[in-house]
This record gives sequence, structure tokens and C-alpha cells, in this order.
Amino acid sequence: MKRNLTTSFIYLILGLAFGVFYREFTKWNNFTGVTTLGAMHPHLIALGMLLFLSLYFGLKDDAVLHTTKFKLFYILYNIGLPGMVCMMLVRGILQVKGIVPDAGMNGMISGIAGAFHITLATGIIFLFLALFDREKAKKLQK
Repeated sequence: MKRNLTTSFIYLILGLAFGVFYREFTKWNNFTGVTTLGAMHPHLIALGMLLFLSLYFGLKDDAVLHTTKFKLFYILYNIGLPGMVCMMLVRGILQVKGIVPDAGMNGMISGIAGAFHITLATGIIFLFLALFDREKAKKLQK
């Protein structure tokens, strides 16, 4: 389905852009330590581009793409992954700028990131449920 290919390409562009942002932002701020900004690039490439590229090739013209479970996966996953990366961006900018958030701010960032992780994981569960339904339907056809 073309939507999976397009989604994969969008995550590629975002992954490359955040990789450049990480490199340039840390360079401009003379930052040499470890920051969560460095994890944004691989998250977007692996969890975004590679997953949807795999789905494009693996499920091309497959009926599972039109199921409710797959549609729920697509929506939840594409809320969870960008949201998670946005929280990594917030935390990373604070780290590079040397801003130590107070307990409330730190908890808020962690809580929002956790909610996006849960959304992402729920999306993945719906993907597996859709794939298991497909296998069950194939077995019944035999």
C-alpha cells in the first residue's frame, strides 16, 4: 500500500533532519557530552522508516491493510512515535543547554514520554493482532 511507503519516506526525512539538528545544535552549543538528542535519529530511522518499509514490502496488496486492527495500529503508532521523539527533543535541548529541570518538570517530561511509549506499544499490539487474524483466516481457507 502506498501509504506505508509514504510514511516510511516521511520518517526517513525526519530521521535525517533530526540527525543534522543533533549534530549542529550540539556543535553550536559546544556540547560534547551524551544527550538524548543522539537517539532521535536512530529511533526515527529504525522504528519509523524501516518498520513501514518492511510493511510496504511484506504486506503489499494484502487484505490485512484494510482491517480495523491495522488502521488502529497505524493511527496509534503514528501518534506514539512522533510524540516520543518530541519528548526526546525537549529532554535533549534541556541537557545541551545545561538546564536541570525541577522534580515537577522532570516528572512531567517522563510522564508524557511514558504515555507516548504506551501509545506506541498499543499500536504494535494491534499490528500483531491484525497479523494473527490474517494467519487465522489463511488457516481457515485451507
